[in-house]
Amino acid sequence: MKKLLLAALVLGASAGTASAQVEIGLKLSPSIAFLRADGPTGYRFQNEKSKVTLGGGLVVDYFFGQNYAFSTGVWLTGKGGTISYLDMSAPGSTTMVTKEQKIGLQYLEVPITVKLFTNDIATDTKLYFQLGGTLGGTIANRINGEKRYTDDATGKETEASKHFIVPDASALLGAGVEYQLGQSTKVFGGLSYHRGLLNIDKYFDKDRGFKDVNLKNNEIALDLGLKF
Repeated sequence: MKKLLLAALVLGASAGTASAQVEIGLKLSPSIAFLRADGPTGYRFQNEKSKVTLGGGLVVDYFFGQNYAFSTGVWLTGKGGTISYLDMSAPGSTTMVTKEQKIGLQYLEVPITVKLFTNDIATDTKLYFQLGGTLGGTIANRINGEKRYTDDATGKETEASKHFIVPDASALLGAGVEYQLGQSTKVFGGLSYHRGLLNIDKYFDKDRGFKDVNLKNNEIALDLGLKF
């Protein structure tokens, strides 16, 4: 009996290894990024403009079933946008004016997602749906196109990197089409929505004393890629 159980376990492990398949590829993702800005009414924080960015990186799909894969990789992603808020016009002034900040951020991200594939909807063509999240950290920061920022209300200059926390996390939801070109070559194209989960601001709260200000990343990306 023990020999039969051992044989069954060995066969099961062998079958699992045989069915497991890893597909590695590259993707390019032009995207539209914007910030969800929120704060007390008196500050009038709001999103003003989105920005067009370009990202991409390595895609790794590890299949644990015929139509199911754990999908990860390493992505370089651009985020940010333009926000506006109400603030003093100069140090010591009582005049309040609307100010804008054009924020540019670059992240290195690791996706942690699951991809679900349909059966062929046409010859060698499948739909896929992607669900999960990303974890990342900033590697570059700019405000109004510069690495340093001078606040008109205080007259103080600070590094742009001091305005934002390093880590970020996003929920990811995507869908697309994958087409098999050859025995192991596939191309894919789809859309994905990345909704930031963390408040990335630390300047308004820490340095300016603006309480309950929240800035969160948002991104809508066109994902174009090739798997080998």
